Amino acid sequence: MSKITVCGLVNLETTVPVGRFPIEYSPVDYKFFSVNTQPSGVGLNLALALTKLGSKVDLLSLCGDDIAGKVIKDYLKASNISSEYVQSLSKSTPQSVVLYDNEGKRKVYCDLTDMQENAYPSEFFENASKGSDICVLCNINFARHLIPLAKERGKLIATDVHCLSDIYDEYNGDFISAADILFLSNENFVSREEEFVNSLKTVTNAKIIVVGMGSRGALLYLREKDKYSVFPAVYTRPVVNTVGAGDSLFASFLHFYSKTEDAEYSLKLATIFASYKIGETSASKGFLSEKELLNLYKDC
Repeated sequence: MSKITVCGLVNLETTVPVGRFPIEYSPVDYKFFSVNTQPSGVGLNLALALTKLGSKVDLLSLCGDDIAGKVIKDYLKASNISSEYVQSLSKSTPQSVVLYDNEGKRKVYCDLTDMQENAYPSEFFENASKGSDICVLCNINFARHLIPLAKERGKLIATDVHCLSDIYDEYNGDFISAADILFLSNENFVSREEEFVNSLKTVTNAKIIVVGMGSRGALLYLREKDKYSVFPAVYTRPVVNTVGAGDSLFASFLHFYSKTEDAEYSLKLATIFASYKIGETSASKGFLSEKELLNLYKDC
């Protein structure tokens, strides 16, 4: 069984269907059984997906000593994920609201509270990362200072910088330069993916770069072979909400890559995993087990 350390955000997420964008004003709109609140956040989403697939996961994060933080820790326990490394050191737990339309497009409002001013305790990271196959350092400020620690220990570092538009992005620079496996979205350079990666690969030593392209699938770059490959999106069930699609693609790739070191096989499976996941309303729901995913793979 692979062991993966994940350091990233946990938050309480509320999802609301809005029919379509732009939203027409009305003082009240009744949404019976449609407004859902669920623990989420990139770190939690990755931990949930990896655990469902069968990886051993240590989740490192920060939350508040408040109701939202208690809900998250109770949810982790119910999901068979230890909250040992989820520290209540924040003034309050982050929350987000996700509005999504009938086509799966979404608008996310995220309150990070004091997450960008905090730092995750190094001693907990050092303990949790022992024996890890991969250290996932999400691009949240409280994980930034852990990068040199992971490097010193020779850990394989994976990160997702999400919506990048500039290869010299100041905020994401540390994560980009340190990554061995680098994921990002094409939202700011649609139809220029290969051109963008050609530039990006000059500022990172990442041996694997994956660009999520939404309904067009994913682009894979392998440095060793200097090779680009496109993995088309697959259809497994109707799209409900695309929030969390990138997290599920990332998590599934890491699970299978840690087992096989075969990036192409891992990304093929990840596109199926992500396709199935977006048939749910919440970013933290809709994950397949490894057995369920491999059964779907036979039919794709």
